[in-house]
Amino acid sequence: MTSRVSVTRVVDWCDTDAAGHYHHSSVIRWVEAAENELHVQRGLLELFGVVPRVRYEVDYLDRLWFREEVVTELWVESLGRTSLVYGFEVTGPRGPAARGRMVCVNIGDRSGEVPAGADSPAVAWSDAERAALQGTVG
Repeated sequence: MTSRVSVTRVVDWCDTDAAGHYHHSSVIRWVEAAENELHVQRGLLELFGVVPRVRYEVDYLDRLWFREEVVTELWVESLGRTSLVYGFEVTGPRGPAARGRMVCVNIGDRSGEVPAGADSPAVAWSDAERAALQGTVG
């Protein structure tokens, strides 16, 4: 079982570029809105600000125009000891418009300090976080 959410947005004027279709940076905002919704639904609000992105990749498949409705679906693709990979797809009226992955790392708190004896600030997911992210509770 996996955690999966979707959010619906409308391409706003500020989401477009000079060519009149959505700007590539709009996708990350829609993906982060879906991530926030997943955190809300799974009771993981404590992860806000402590799970930075370390990799983000997108395949742009179709244009999206001002005022078109888009649905962003996000899911937990894989969960490691200290990191996770989200998969996502943005769908517009003609079908998939963007698809990709986002890798995040749990740093435990907002200081970003490396714990004593560790070589990175990454910390393991708690049992409760792991269960929520895997979709086995909630």
